[in-house]
Amino acid sequence: MREFTAASLFCGAGGLDIGFERAGFRTIWANDFDPDACSTHRSWSSATVACGDIGLVDLSDIPDTDIILGGFPCQGFSLSGPRKVDDSRNTLYKHYVRIVRSKRPLAFVGENVKGLLSMADGKIFEAIVEQFSECGYRIFHRLLNASGYGVPEDRERVIIVGLRKDLKIRTFDFPAPSLTRITLREALKDIPDPSPDEVCQAPYSSRYMSRNRKRGWDQVSFTIPAMAKQVALWPGSPDMVKLDRDLWRFGEGHTRRLSWREAAAIQTFPRDLVFSGDLTSIYKQIGNAVPCNLAEAIARQLNRTLCAALP
Repeated sequence: MREFTAASLFCGAGGLDIGFERAGFRTIWANDFDPDACSTHRSWSSATVACGDIGLVDLSDIPDTDIILGGFPCQGFSLSGPRKVDDSRNTLYKHYVRIVRSKRPLAFVGENVKGLLSMADGKIFEAIVEQFSECGYRIFHRLLNASGYGVPEDRERVIIVGLRKDLKIRTFDFPAPSLTRITLREALKDIPDPSPDEVCQAPYSSRYMSRNRKRGWDQVSFTIPAMAKQVALWPGSPDMVKLDRDLWRFGEGHTRRLSWREAAAIQTFPRDLVFSGDLTSIYKQIGNAVPCNLAEAIARQLNRTLCAALP
């Protein structure tokens, strides 16, 4: 395994970067708009972290690196909320394109939600692929479920890998999913019972109560969201009961949401990672992240691919 350098855009708390560092990539520069996420990233990484609007970052301030990483913001594409073609968040990928065009890394990796593929009848995704291709990259993409890669969570994400055309790499084999699933029982077995200030205590909205929010100990979790009050229930909670279409109630007994520590474990963050910010911010950082184990699986495959192509 060879060490490659990386720059990370929209880095957040660093789930993508942590996975890539485990696989032989070293992040030397990172950027995010969220001060708490930047602070969290600095707590574990030696990278220079530039906090602020990516659109205002001077290209000369970004070092040349072997690869560029970026989970560009996905809320405008998400299936879980309103999707608008003119949502300003849908254009942030253009900054990613601008930086890739300028820096010409060996490869880049992008991550986004499943909804990106169908937004505007697929036209947004086609535009993204076309613009990266025009920068001189051969583009590969695959919809992966993190549960197949050592992550105890149903989390479908589009992974985009761009390889510079002059490397003459004709194919990229995405890592195959494992048939074994890590369950919530295994993932949370060493997480202590939370104190009340580690669990979102917001009221449960009608949206929350419109569907089942509980997975059992021997299942994988629902997708961890960025919004604290929408986080699913702890698997030790009683089963929810369906009353009508889009209407559920809690069962008898102690019901609570997953704590932020449990959510972080499900997202496969290191147990000792220190998150900055208040409880709402911590949940947001965790829910916005690429699961570390999924990132590592992709990174190991990319490392092998680049090593085979380079002298």
